[in-house]
Amino acid sequence: MNPKLTGRLCTIASVVLLSFLFPGRMHAQVDPHFTQYYVHPSWLNPALTGAFDGAYRASAIYRNQWSNVSSPFSTIGASLDFTTPKNLNLGVNLLGQRAGNGGYGYTTGYANAAYTGVRWGAMQQHRVVLALQAGLIQRKFNPSKLTFGDQWNPVTGGNTNVSAEVFGRTSYTTFDAGAGALYFDATPGKKANVFGGFSVSHLTQPADRFASNDGTAKVPVRYIIHAGVRLYMSETVALTPNALYLRQGNATETMLGAYAQLKATASTSLLLGANYRWKDAVAIQAGLNYDNMLISAAYDINTSGLGKMARGASSFEISLAFTAKQKVKTPEVEFVCPRL
Repeated sequence: MNPKLTGRLCTIASVVLLSFLFPGRMHAQVDPHFTQYYVHPSWLNPALTGAFDGAYRASAIYRNQWSNVSSPFSTIGASLDFTTPKNLNLGVNLLGQRAGNGGYGYTTGYANAAYTGVRWGAMQQHRVVLALQAGLIQRKFNPSKLTFGDQWNPVTGGNTNVSAEVFGRTSYTTFDAGAGALYFDATPGKKANVFGGFSVSHLTQPADRFASNDGTAKVPVRYIIHAGVRLYMSETVALTPNALYLRQGNATETMLGAYAQLKATASTSLLLGANYRWKDAVAIQAGLNYDNMLISAAYDINTSGLGKMARGASSFEISLAFTAKQKVKTPEVEFVCPRL
């Protein structure tokens, strides 16, 4: 290959990688996303903390994105939340993402508190939850693993020179906060129960130290609107159409889909679903719910131009959730947190 062309390609590759590392310059989406977004509910909306029928819930999710690309995006999320009898639910959640040959890492840890005391109606089955979230964001990368155009050696035909690129910092940690609200109709015995919520992340607009050392660049605020309705088709079948809209900086994400819960026995049900992420991917989902344990998986088929360039650029997720049962059963709120 022509040495000049190779050097240019190295430079282009570095620019592309740096655009992922430093998205604040383009005001693009910084945060990871999940196809099974309800499995990691605290990421979606802190008001979903404790939105389940049980004493506590522990869940974990793993996503491998664009596996056809060298060093693809891999994201792990874990959460633990509790219900209390005092109109207050509490929880914590962690998320870590790794990507690229440059060792890029994005890690977050948050604590959530959700107030559940806003209720009205004859049986107080119309409910609003208000929540706050606070924690830390850490971002880092390893410049020694990056290759730049000025490292090309035309004599030896290899990248043997030391790059003159200088970075002000390679890691930083900053405080972050968010808030959310959730409405749901918990009336038991209805054919249709509606739920919907709104959340705002990075309310404090934490500084993006990769984009500017003086702190003038900020992590873009992330807005999410999500909604759905659980339809009881029969004693053994429930269908849940749902939708999500996300905006962060100039990036948007719109997802429409539905899943069906097919009850096999009193303690076992099968979950099947699909959704479409607008101008991005089609996803299929399947899960098995046995007693208080749920395991589910999703596979994204990329439909954008990226899929053609990266020979498919598909993504895969697997999740596991465990819910400890309450001593007093409250089945009327089971629908609040959709299973996928």
